[in-house]
Amino acid sequence: MCGATALLDSPLAAAADGTPAFSADHLTTWQTDGIVWSLAAANGVVYVGGSFDTVRPPGAAPGDRLVKRRNFAAFDAVTGKLLPCAPSFNGHNHTVRAMKASPDGRVLYVGGSFNRAGSTAVANAAALDTAGCTVKETFRPSVSATVRAIETTGNAVYLGGDFTKVGGQPRNRVAALTPQGSLMPFRADVDQPVRALSVASSHGRLFLGGDFGSVNGKAARALVTLHPTTGKTIVTYPDWFPPQSSVKTIARDQTRFFVGAEGRGPGIFDGRIAGRLTNGTLVWKDTCLGATQSVLPYKGVLFSASHAHNCSETPGGFPERGDRQHLLAQSINDRRILHWFPDTNDGLGEQVGPRALVVSRGVLWVGGEFTRVNDKPQQGLTRFGSRDTGAPAVPALSLSETAPGKVTLTWRASWDRDDAYLTYRIYRDGTLVARKTKSSTHWDRPKLSHTDTVPAGTRHTYTLEVTDGTNTSPKSNSVTVTVPSKAAQDRRVGDAQ
Repeated sequence: MCGATALLDSPLAAAADGTPAFSADHLTTWQTDGIVWSLAAANGVVYVGGSFDTVRPPGAAPGDRLVKRRNFAAFDAVTGKLLPCAPSFNGHNHTVRAMKASPDGRVLYVGGSFNRAGSTAVANAAALDTAGCTVKETFRPSVSATVRAIETTGNAVYLGGDFTKVGGQPRNRVAALTPQGSLMPFRADVDQPVRALSVASSHGRLFLGGDFGSVNGKAARALVTLHPTTGKTIVTYPDWFPPQSSVKTIARDQTRFFVGAEGRGPGIFDGRIAGRLTNGTLVWKDTCLGATQSVLPYKGVLFSASHAHNCSETPGGFPERGDRQHLLAQSINDRRILHWFPDTNDGLGEQVGPRALVVSRGVLWVGGEFTRVNDKPQQGLTRFGSRDTGAPAVPALSLSETAPGKVTLTWRASWDRDDAYLTYRIYRDGTLVARKTKSSTHWDRPKLSHTDTVPAGTRHTYTLEVTDGTNTSPKSNSVTVTVPSKAAQDRRVGDAQ
């Protein structure tokens, strides 16, 4: 995917360790007034493309403190500051659908459905000089329809989408250009739109994903590997996807490629697949339902954007509950779903939630259709850093039973978005008397209890707090108990008889 200086913003630069590198607590982030379809990063800048007219500051309500940004905006990856780089993309369906930086980070290639980038007339594809945020007048390849995917190498820019011509020459849904915009001899015939591209130059492979069922005149359902110079078919994947599923996203690390799918109708596949770069063989396949829009491998973890609602057959997964989990983290090695559960709502448009992921300078950026993040208002864009700032919710404490010398308290386990094991601290009259550690998730919150030994006939007040090891909840409601004496207990038993 990226090389040279752009490795600073690339997941390929990260060593694998299998633990999510990000907190589930979102950082303050600017917002859009529409949908974010694409994210790209270069040199510590995150570029945001989509269908929107304005952006607004963190915390601002819709319509408040608007700043004009026509389908494109740029932000400092670490601070989140809005940057002045702001060419407008207008015309046709006036939307940016794909972006990718050159390996050296000097050029940002932009695709979508538009006929003007800034003041420059273009046709669905453009390029920006990232140093000065100026549209490159020389890159105007004239693409006949929407560009939905872009991939770059040191000597080629690959476009995928709905088009059938580039520069007046036949190119069915995929094309290769020089970095300056000239059409290259690469040629492949794809019968339906291409939605995802990823190149592994060292392995001599270009991965295409999309809606297609035929490539170069032969059956190729939703995914195919082509030779990056000629466009000839190298590998097809005949048993990976049913006819109702399309590949929406492809990414890779140094040894594997990862795809995410969206399906419609019965017998669909909506989840994620890992394959080997060397030969295209299957490593693992999950079976979560809920269309996957973006995948991103980073430090041994595969992050994904979807609206997963049933992962019961995937290790670590959750059953159908009538709700959706829009962001997931999985082990790259064995597909296990890890305890990292930030969430959005479905949002606008097709109401699938998040649609794009990118990491830059150790910050995960997420864009999409959503209007809420972690149950708080936040539209179109959010991001996650490494600092855990959210305390678990405090559970309600209740009295279960009293007996001479004993008090039994109960509560339902809390849960935390990025820590499975929580420790509950029980206080008697303000003094810590017990600790209990228990694993819980939002779909499995067991009932917990503690029996305290105290002198009969005494009176005590109990409270509870819960910690994830970094952040601690406020104290719970208090429960005041008068512990019965043996005589009082005997009288109560006698009265009951």
